[in-house]
Amino acid sequence: MFAWVATVVGAVGVGLHFSRVSWRMVVLAASGAQYLMVGAVVGAVAFVVLRRWLGVAVAVVVVAAAMWTQAPLYVGHSGDDGGPAVIVMQANLLFDGTDPAALVEQVRARNIAVLTVNELTRGAVVELGRAGLDTLLPYRYLSPGQTASGTGIWSSYPLSETVEYDGFVLNQLSATASIPGAGSVSIYAFHPVPPVYGTQVWADELSRLRAILERSPANRPVIVGGDFNATYDHAQYRAMLSGRFGDAAEQAGAGYLVTYPTDKPYPPLVGIDHVLVAGGRAVDVETVRMPGSDHRALVARLRLDRERQSNP
Repeated sequence: MFAWVATVVGAVGVGLHFSRVSWRMVVLAASGAQYLMVGAVVGAVAFVVLRRWLGVAVAVVVVAAAMWTQAPLYVGHSGDDGGPAVIVMQANLLFDGTDPAALVEQVRARNIAVLTVNELTRGAVVELGRAGLDTLLPYRYLSPGQTASGTGIWSSYPLSETVEYDGFVLNQLSATASIPGAGSVSIYAFHPVPPVYGTQVWADELSRLRAILERSPANRPVIVGGDFNATYDHAQYRAMLSGRFGDAAEQAGAGYLVTYPTDKPYPPLVGIDHVLVAGGRAVDVETVRMPGSDHRALVARLRLDRERQSNP
């Protein structure tokens, strides 16, 4: 019985990966889909020990399906076209919790060129400036909030065409950066509402953010950083990866990068912070400890497509 239960648990994990149901328990369970899938491996081993070959066959099929859902995160895409390199960081600041000096040191040490932040307060803006962030990244477009709503973009490149999108619970921003070799590059900083506050609202915001990305200019690269409050196993998040957009961790073959929560006695369990790319690809992606935050930051080294030269 144990072997069958473990195999069924693994099958449930696979089903959650593909589910588009927006019921709260289904959405929350999908956050741990990859852990549930391990049940099929346990079931296969148990069936082998028991010499139940039909059970082995069923469990192996479930294991294969599970591996198929997760393999894109580990395979990556080969090649490096030699386009302009840009290093991007995405960080959730936990209101005023993040140590500003630690964040600025990471920006300095890692040569970050574009920084997107969530849960940005007015106090955090002041403290980050005092710590030297505005010297390292002199261009910025910010919409700070009282608590979780604040969002911001800092850049070493000039920013223009700034937009704040209406109708969301938290602040969603975009700007255009002028990056040598790549030309105009669209930068987005997103933070859809967590599903615990209403899964229908969460699903609707992810859908609307996808629509915003689909309207972005097709003739220029795009960089998106955000706390998406969704994992790779949420079909609602993966819908954003259709068309020209790709998940940086998937492109780099970085695996399942867990970023949350970091303020508990146990290690972080889920990856809800993401960097998306269009008109380029990620070469390397890693998580970075951020003292005072409940998230690990995400750092992605990108290669953007070269600027298209117009014919005279």
